[in-house]
Amino acid sequence: MAKKSMIAREVKRRRLNEQHHVARESLRQRVVDESLSYDERWQAMLDLQKLPRDSARTRQRNRCALTGRPRGYFRRFGLARNAVREVVMRGEAPGVVKASW
Repeated sequence: MAKKSMIAREVKRRRLNEQHHVARESLRQRVVDESLSYDERWQAMLDLQKLPRDSARTRQRNRCALTGRPRGYFRRFGLARNAVREVVMRGEAPGVVKASW
């Protein structure tokens, strides 16, 4: 089980990303827009830097929904490898069967 503070930090990052997503995307578009003047692009870059650092999508980390484990994460299930194994062995993951050959 991951530390509660780490899980809370990820929740905060997701919330901040949802709040600032539209503003961040519009500023990023202005920064790369060649038709704008240099000063307008520079100001857009400065405004982008003023947004909270944790509002960036790249700061988020995928975590297991059950344990909060950050490593060994399976996107298909939203769980870490340990939790996936337990869920599959209990038969709670539809369409997944134990391999045998």
